[in-house]
Amino acid sequence: MAIMLSGQQCELREVVLRDKPSEMITVSPKATVPVLVEADGTVRDESLQIMLWALEQNDPGSLLSPQTGDKEQMLELIARIDGPFKEHLDRYKYATRYAGENKGNGLSPDNHRDMAMMILKEFEERLQQSRFLFGEQLSLADIATAPFVRQFANTNPDWFAAQPHTKLQQWLSGILQSELFLACMQKYAPWKKHTSGPPFPG
Repeated sequence: MAIMLSGQQCELREVVLRDKPSEMITVSPKATVPVLVEADGTVRDESLQIMLWALEQNDPGSLLSPQTGDKEQMLELIARIDGPFKEHLDRYKYATRYAGENKGNGLSPDNHRDMAMMILKEFEERLQQSRFLFGEQLSLADIATAPFVRQFANTNPDWFAAQPHTKLQQWLSGILQSELFLACMQKYAPWKKHTSGPPFPG
């Protein structure tokens, strides 16, 4: 979403995670997606790094300059979601994978779900004051955190829909139904060696 809004254009190489191309592992040994390789060879392999790179090149929608608060406050909020919230999300969403750890610390997947929801209460409070997290316009904070909240909501949609956080639900639904999000969720054929990927945005 950040790349699309910035107007930058990249060569997109769709990756199948169970069959990661060696070229990807060579440039980013941690072998996770996304990975951005700049024209000068600089590698950025964290989502937030890539978002900041794109918007620092061009930010016509002022996503880095929110109506309320500032960039540092947005980064602090994103860090809470990418840190403590994601830890609870993983142990809730992937309960089987973390079964031993959860048993050892006496926390059930539902405990982690509830602790993650406590963190999202800040979202509900913010969204009671404005349409988006930092004002009436979309900002970096919205596009950086919505994918995490989407994963959380999709783990048990009925439970999430039954919660009393209506502003949070409306915010997430609005982003997921937006032309921007839908345009970014197009399907692409996996990249093949010695070929060029399609331009993104197309």
